[in-house]
Amino acid sequence: MKTSLSSADLHESVISVPPLCRDAQLRPSAGENAKLIRHIEAGGVSTLLYGGNANFYNIAPGEYEAVLDQLEAAAAPDTLIVPSIGPYFGTAIEQAAILARKTFPTAMLLPTVAVSSPEGVRAAVLKIVEKLGRPIVLYIKDAGYVTLDVVKALVEAGAISWIKYAVVRADPAQDELLAGLVLEVDPALIVSGIGEQPAIVHWTKFGVRAFTSGCVCVAPRRSQELLRALQAGDLAQAEAIRERFTALENLRNAHGPIPVLHHAVAQAGIAQTGPMLPLLANLSDELIDEIHPAAEGLLAWNAA
Repeated sequence: MKTSLSSADLHESVISVPPLCRDAQLRPSAGENAKLIRHIEAGGVSTLLYGGNANFYNIAPGEYEAVLDQLEAAAAPDTLIVPSIGPYFGTAIEQAAILARKTFPTAMLLPTVAVSSPEGVRAAVLKIVEKLGRPIVLYIKDAGYVTLDVVKALVEAGAISWIKYAVVRADPAQDELLAGLVLEVDPALIVSGIGEQPAIVHWTKFGVRAFTSGCVCVAPRRSQELLRALQAGDLAQAEAIRERFTALENLRNAHGPIPVLHHAVAQAGIAQTGPMLPLLANLSDELIDEIHPAAEGLLAWNAA
């Protein structure tokens, strides 16, 4: 596993956001997680972020360290693994203490707006970074989670390794928060965090030069080609690639991005992801039947 982090790492690879494979008893499955990691790496993707898709929100405190060790053992030497902590402060600070003994170069704080305020987030991040001993990823998923002043202050304090920006807009080109963010902090620190769908708009209008993806877990080679097309300025090719992801992305939008991806990885035959960890639940057999052709088609396109 790669134990250093530079800004170049954000731009060399799509940032994949995989599910976490579990067995029938909901235990993390080392073998299946390794299969999924190898599939992603084989497509040229070298950064894996374990967050919402991996349901780190609901991970048991007692299994956290074992999951970290499992992921570290499965990763190639040049693969960057970014685990998540939180979303609640008590959980995050205890997980940060565990991570402080490890060599992961950063971790992402999962967001919550239910019991947070922007100034509270600022205080939490500073305390977590002090405990961890290294900067963390700030995940902005809701417009009211932080203010521009808070983000700027945390960046200036050296507390932020990078920012995952994932506020969903009806029109991603109309985004005052992102427009302000790229003016207040270095855009090289910002990652478009909603998959291939808004990545082109975020790239062309806001100058965001990196993106996360869930569907990259099925078609890593093709998602990486989209990144290369954007870097080459070939917007027509980038759009043509992005369009091929829409069948599975539309299902994720309609039925939940986390469970649809979880089932898609299994339906494509990449790895057995197992049952969903509560508080999430498996989708119905009818919906899984809908996911199957979209997942298989995306995998076949990846191999073509």
